[in-house]
Amino acid sequence: MNINLKVIILILLMLTIISCSDKTSYSGKVFNSNEDVLNLNNKKEVINNLGYPSYIDPIEKKYFYYSEKRNTKNFFDNKLVNRKLIVFHFNSNDTVKLIDEYNLDDQNKIILVEDQTSNEIIEQGLLEKIFGGVGASTLPANQ
Repeated sequence: MNINLKVIILILLMLTIISCSDKTSYSGKVFNSNEDVLNLNNKKEVINNLGYPSYIDPIEKKYFYYSEKRNTKNFFDNKLVNRKLIVFHFNSNDTVKLIDEYNLDDQNKIILVEDQTSNEIIEQGLLEKIFGGVGASTLPANQ
Protein backbone atom coordinates (compact mmCIF):
# COMPACT_ATOMS: atom_id res chain seq x y z
CA MET A 1 0.00 0.00 0.00
CA ASN A 2 2.90 2.33 0.73
CA ILE A 3 4.27 1.83 -2.80
CA ASN A 4 0.89 2.74 -4.36
CA LEU A 5 0.77 5.96 -2.35
CA LYS A 6 4.28 6.90 -3.54
CA VAL A 7 3.31 6.22 -7.16
CA ILE A 8 0.17 8.36 -6.87
CA ILE A 9 2.12 11.22 -5.30
CA LEU A 10 4.79 10.93 -8.01
CA ILE A 11 2.17 11.05 -10.77
CA LEU A 12 0.45 14.07 -9.23
CA LEU A 13 3.79 15.83 -8.85
CA MET A 14 4.70 15.14 -12.49
CA LEU A 15 1.32 16.43 -13.72
CA THR A 16 1.74 19.60 -11.67
CA ILE A 17 5.20 20.26 -13.11
CA ILE A 18 4.11 19.54 -16.68
CA SER A 19 1.10 21.86 -16.46
CA CYS A 20 3.37 24.78 -15.50
CA SER A 21 5.54 24.59 -18.62
CA ASP A 22 5.21 27.46 -21.07
CA LYS A 23 4.79 26.76 -24.79
CA THR A 24 5.16 29.40 -27.50
CA SER A 25 3.57 28.67 -30.88
CA TYR A 26 3.79 30.65 -34.10
CA SER A 27 1.47 30.55 -37.08
CA GLY A 28 1.79 32.24 -40.45
CA LYS A 29 4.90 34.14 -41.50
CA VAL A 30 7.31 34.82 -38.65
CA PHE A 31 8.67 38.35 -39.10
CA ASN A 32 12.17 39.07 -37.88
CA SER A 33 12.68 42.30 -35.97
CA ASN A 34 15.37 43.36 -38.45
CA GLU A 35 13.14 42.83 -41.52
CA ASP A 36 12.17 46.15 -43.03
CA VAL A 37 9.01 45.38 -44.99
CA LEU A 38 8.13 49.02 -45.55
CA ASN A 39 11.03 49.61 -47.97
CA LEU A 40 10.08 46.97 -50.53
CA ASN A 41 9.47 48.44 -53.98
CA ASN A 42 7.96 45.76 -56.21
CA LYS A 43 6.26 42.37 -56.18
CA LYS A 44 9.49 40.47 -56.87
CA GLU A 45 11.25 42.06 -53.86
CA VAL A 46 8.26 41.28 -51.64
CA ILE A 47 8.32 37.59 -52.61
CA ASN A 48 12.12 37.36 -52.33
CA ASN A 49 12.20 38.90 -48.83
CA LEU A 50 8.98 37.57 -47.29
CA GLY A 51 8.23 34.44 -49.31
CA TYR A 52 4.87 33.63 -50.82
CA PRO A 53 1.93 35.37 -49.13
CA SER A 54 -0.56 33.76 -46.78
CA TYR A 55 -3.39 34.89 -49.07
CA ILE A 56 -3.67 36.62 -52.46
CA ASP A 57 -6.83 38.62 -53.17
CA PRO A 58 -8.14 37.28 -56.50
CA ILE A 59 -9.87 40.53 -57.46
CA GLU A 60 -7.45 43.30 -56.51
CA LYS A 61 -4.30 41.10 -56.45
CA LYS A 62 -3.32 42.27 -52.96
CA TYR A 63 -0.81 40.18 -50.98
CA PHE A 64 -1.66 39.37 -47.37
CA TYR A 65 1.02 38.25 -44.89
CA TYR A 66 -0.29 37.00 -41.55
CA SER A 67 1.67 36.29 -38.37
CA GLU A 68 0.54 35.23 -34.90
CA LYS A 69 2.33 34.34 -31.65
CA ARG A 70 0.61 32.52 -28.73
CA ASN A 71 1.83 31.55 -25.27
CA THR A 72 0.15 28.53 -23.72
CA LYS A 73 0.68 27.24 -20.19
CA ASN A 74 -2.28 24.89 -19.97
CA PHE A 75 -5.72 24.46 -21.45
CA PHE A 76 -7.17 27.45 -19.58
CA ASP A 77 -4.21 29.85 -19.85
CA ASN A 78 -3.91 30.59 -23.56
CA LYS A 79 -2.69 34.13 -24.39
CA LEU A 80 -2.40 35.79 -27.76
CA VAL A 81 0.82 37.82 -27.54
CA ASN A 82 1.19 39.28 -31.02
CA ARG A 83 -0.84 39.34 -34.21
CA LYS A 84 0.21 41.16 -37.37
CA LEU A 85 -1.32 41.44 -40.83
CA ILE A 86 0.56 43.22 -43.61
CA VAL A 87 -1.26 43.97 -46.87
CA PHE A 88 0.61 45.01 -50.03
CA HIS A 89 -1.33 46.88 -52.73
CA PHE A 90 0.28 46.84 -56.19
CA ASN A 91 0.02 49.08 -59.28
CA SER A 92 -0.57 47.65 -62.75
CA ASN A 93 3.23 47.47 -63.30
CA ASP A 94 3.75 45.39 -60.08
CA THR A 95 5.24 48.19 -58.00
CA VAL A 96 4.10 48.64 -54.41
CA LYS A 97 1.39 51.30 -54.25
CA LEU A 98 0.43 51.06 -50.57
CA ILE A 99 1.33 48.98 -47.51
CA ASP A 100 -1.24 48.52 -44.74
CA GLU A 101 -0.16 47.08 -41.41
CA TYR A 102 -2.62 45.86 -38.77
CA ASN A 103 -1.83 44.53 -35.30
CA LEU A 104 -3.66 43.11 -32.29
CA ASP A 105 -4.93 46.54 -31.19
CA ASP A 106 -6.65 47.13 -34.55
CA GLN A 107 -9.07 44.23 -34.02
CA ASN A 108 -10.75 46.14 -31.19
CA LYS A 109 -11.54 49.07 -33.52
CA ILE A 110 -13.83 47.02 -35.77
CA ILE A 111 -17.51 47.91 -35.39
CA LEU A 112 -19.85 45.07 -36.31
CA VAL A 113 -23.24 45.81 -37.86
CA GLU A 114 -26.06 44.09 -36.01
CA ASP A 115 -28.74 44.51 -38.69
CA GLN A 116 -30.48 41.30 -39.70
CA THR A 117 -32.37 40.30 -42.80
CA SER A 118 -36.02 39.61 -42.05
CA ASN A 119 -37.18 36.05 -42.40
CA GLU A 120 -40.78 35.74 -43.58
CA ILE A 121 -40.93 31.98 -42.94
CA ILE A 122 -40.33 32.33 -39.20
CA GLU A 123 -43.24 34.77 -38.90
CA GLN A 124 -45.72 32.35 -40.54
CA GLY A 125 -47.95 30.26 -38.34
CA LEU A 126 -47.77 26.47 -38.04
CA LEU A 127 -50.88 25.83 -40.18
CA GLU A 128 -49.67 28.22 -42.87
CA LYS A 129 -46.33 26.42 -42.99
CA ILE A 130 -48.01 23.05 -43.39
CA PHE A 131 -50.91 23.99 -45.67
CA GLY A 132 -49.52 27.19 -47.22
CA GLY A 133 -49.82 26.08 -50.86
CA VAL A 134 -53.11 24.16 -50.56
CA GLY A 135 -55.97 25.81 -52.46
CA ALA A 136 -53.86 28.71 -53.72
CA SER A 137 -54.58 29.85 -57.24
CA THR A 138 -51.80 29.41 -59.76
CA LEU A 139 -53.36 31.99 -62.13
CA PRO A 140 -51.92 35.49 -62.25
CA ALA A 141 -53.89 38.09 -60.27
CA ASN A 142 -55.03 40.09 -63.35
CA GLN A 143 -56.95 37.20 -64.99
